[in-house]
Parts: sequence; structure tokens; C-alpha cells
Amino acid sequence: MPPHRAGGAAGGGDTSAFFAATLVLWAVSVGFEIGVRGRRELAPVAAGFAFFQAANAAVRASVSRDPLFVNTAVSLLHSSLTSASVIFVLVNQWRNKGLENMFEHEELFGGSWIGAYSALCFSCGYFAYDQLDMLRYRLYSGWIPGILMHHLILLICFTLALYRNVTINYLILSLVCELHSIFLHIRKVRRMAGFRDSNRKVVKLEWVLNWTTFVTARVVCHILITYKLIADAHKFGKGIELPLALLGMAGMNLLNIFLGLDLFKAYARERNQQRHQD
Repeated sequence: MPPHRAGGAAGGGDTSAFFAATLVLWAVSVGFEIGVRGRRELAPVAAGFAFFQAANAAVRASVSRDPLFVNTAVSLLHSSLTSASVIFVLVNQWRNKGLENMFEHEELFGGSWIGAYSALCFSCGYFAYDQLDMLRYRLYSGWIPGILMHHLILLICFTLALYRNVTINYLILSLVCELHSIFLHIRKVRRMAGFRDSNRKVVKLEWVLNWTTFVTARVVCHILITYKLIADAHKFGKGIELPLALLGMAGMNLLNIFLGLDLFKAYARERNQQRHQD
């Protein structure tokens, strides 16, 4: 996921009200599906929300009360757990059935690999938690905050997919990008903790891993998913699945461009600081 930005913009009340309203509507919808319609398979969504809310409280009570630090630490936890889950799902599927049919349209669109549905539910709960935490502590900036839009798009795409039980495997592949988010959050936590230049070899390794996973797990992965959607467009029905998937991936690819620019600026800034210190 993209890095969080602290500090809401002036006049951001309308912005926060819009995103808060969409979050309430989402919660009512999920609650209705679980409580009234008996969709017990969606329970991991609520479990994910509760788990990361509890993690937030634990970090706040034992490590730091700084909202941005707490939020980033919990985001690091989510990225680590999600990356492990996605790797498990993909490796398990590969070992059980091989690569031959894993990426066929029928498998990606209508199938659900072992553990994929629950992993997607749990991650959906995290994005709802994170949206609430950022709104509560105003950990965003701008009239149309990219991070809040990112989460809203994911909540819409994930939730509709979970309701209809389609494109589950497509969305699991999109979460491969959480591998890169691990190193984004590690860097941010390290700097907020005051360890900026304590070990330059470690920092260099961190940047190598940051750039490598940004290109492979985020940029290349999302471009390949977009290409697959376009190549198989004729295999989709007349429902909203294809337009919604293309819209979601367009948003993700656009955010990747902005994230890449932010990364380059941060890298150049750190290089300049090191030159001045030398």
C-alpha cells in the first residue's frame, strides 16, 4: 500500500465526512451480510478489523502514542502477515496443482485457491481499520487524499468480489505488492525511531530491497494483472466485474507512478544528505 501522509489539509472537513460516510455504509453492508443473511464466511473481515485495532492499542500502550508511528507499525504488521499469506496460498496452489492452470481465466475469475478467500477477508478488515485510523487522527493530506482513495477503491473491489465470490484469485495476486510495502514501512518506522544513519550498509541494503520489490512485486505485478484483464476481456460476462477490475487496476497503476516519484525523491534526498555529511 502507498505510504501514509500526516496532517489533513485545511478545510478537510468535507473530505473526512465523505470518506467517513462511505466507511459507515461499508460497515452496515458487511454487518447485514454477516448478521442478517448469515454469510459466516465473511466473518474474517470483522476479525481482521478487530485484530488490527487491537494491535493498534497494543503498540499505543507499550511503544509510542504518536498516531503516525502507531499506524505505520500496524501497517508493517499487516504487510508482513499478508505477504506471508499470499506466498503460502501461491506456493500451496503451485505444489498441489502445478502452474499449468493457475493463471487461466476460469481459475482467476471463478476459482478460489485454498486460503485465498479468508486471506482476502482479513486484509479487507485491515483496510477498513486503517481508513478509520487515518480519519480519526487525520493522517492524510490534500483535498482528495490518495491514501484514502486507495483504501476506498480496495474496499469496494474487495467487498464486491467477496460478496459475489468472483475474481478472488486476481485480488490475491494484486496483494503481492505488500512485499514492497514491508520495506516502505520498515524504512518509515526506522526513521521515526531515530535510526536514520546508524548503519549505512543496512540503509543501502534497505534501499536495494525497496527498489527491487517496488519494481517486481508492485509495478511489474500490477502491469501483468492489467494486461491479463485486457487480454481476457472477451471472456468476461456483461456484469460489472471487468469494468470494476480495470478501474481498480488503473487506480493502482496510477498510484504506483506517484509512489515511484516519492521514492525517487526520498532516495535522492538521502543521497544528498550523505554527501554533505562526508
